[in-house]
Amino acid sequence: MKYLPLLIVALLFSCQKKENNNVVTPWGSVVDVEGTNSDTIPTDDDTYTLEDIRKNGQMIMLTLTGPATYYDYHGKGMGVQYLMCEKLAEYLGVTLRVDVCKDTLDMLERLNNGEGDIIAVPLRKEHQKGFITCADSWAVNIDNKALADEIVKWYNPQILAETKKQEEYILTVGSVTRHVNPFMLSAEKGTISVYDNLFRKYAPSAGMDWILMAAQCYQESCFDPQAHSWAGACGLMQIIPTTADHLALPRSQMYQPEPNISAAARYMRELQSLFKDVTNPQERMKFALAAYNGGYNHVRDAMALTKKYGGVWQRWSDVRRYILALSQPAYYNDPVVSYGYMRGSETANYVDMIMDRWQQYRTALRTGTKIVSKVPTRKQVHVRPMNTKSSLLDASPHRASKENKWR
Repeated sequence: MKYLPLLIVALLFSCQKKENNNVVTPWGSVVDVEGTNSDTIPTDDDTYTLEDIRKNGQMIMLTLTGPATYYDYHGKGMGVQYLMCEKLAEYLGVTLRVDVCKDTLDMLERLNNGEGDIIAVPLRKEHQKGFITCADSWAVNIDNKALADEIVKWYNPQILAETKKQEEYILTVGSVTRHVNPFMLSAEKGTISVYDNLFRKYAPSAGMDWILMAAQCYQESCFDPQAHSWAGACGLMQIIPTTADHLALPRSQMYQPEPNISAAARYMRELQSLFKDVTNPQERMKFALAAYNGGYNHVRDAMALTKKYGGVWQRWSDVRRYILALSQPAYYNDPVVSYGYMRGSETANYVDMIMDRWQQYRTALRTGTKIVSKVPTRKQVHVRPMNTKSSLLDASPHRASKENKWR
């Protein structure tokens, strides 16, 4: 009996030692490294191998924001390096997650720490030390030779050339498939399109002049209810599927004129509400149109730049300058910018053309004078539909990421 206290202490110490062998992974799971699950999930000290990537069904791409690397374009990933990495993920049979890093050193550190599988940015030679380089000077962890070998087997210069052509096609002639209808049916009769009654019906709920809604619709689809884009945008007002879900527009009704216009009106009302700090209603409408086209977050980035550099951040003409500037590294890498590179010329042109067309329509309806307008230049007409693989950015992470503005 005199040894019983010592035995109890020994047992408690043994239990405590076993408990300390449990490892908490970055995503919150507890792994018993000595138990039956010890070989199912790598610990923090392990590199994710090709086998692990395939087992988890996801590859993490580390990148920088920029026109050639990665940026958001109408809700889809764009950039030659991103598009190539998406093809690689498809080849490996996994989904692709994109983590946008602050700078090159951040990328290298995160790859070295196992927070990503591949750096899909061409690296200079001084940054390649300690990693395996492959494909277009991409880098993988030195302990992940199997992934590097698979990339070497997959890659050839023709893939890069084809990817560049694919992006060029999307950004020039491949944006929207549609029939170009007349700019205006009859100025004398006061008829812009066959959908005027729907614009009149739903524009008030959006806080818009119905003529302005008609001008926006012509910019989006040239009044073709069957118009569709490579990014999945559908119908008269070019609503993308995820936005349709948000607006409670059934996907089966996305090509139907009335549900499509009704949903667009709800969306424009919502966007205007997000710019309540723009007190002038006419100015607020321009901000909402810009967000409809280029994304709310990019517009907010341009507003932050405008404020930083002394402009009037509530005035569209001032913010427009920085919408355009977001295509330049000095601005899209500015500390006040949270969402990176933007093809700002398209958004600036989008707002300009709609506002110009609105004035043309108003003049024509008032005077009965026939007018001729150019076909919207942002989205050119083509006859062959684009079959582009959907972005997989929303896949669930299998590793934690640093929470910062660059994600």
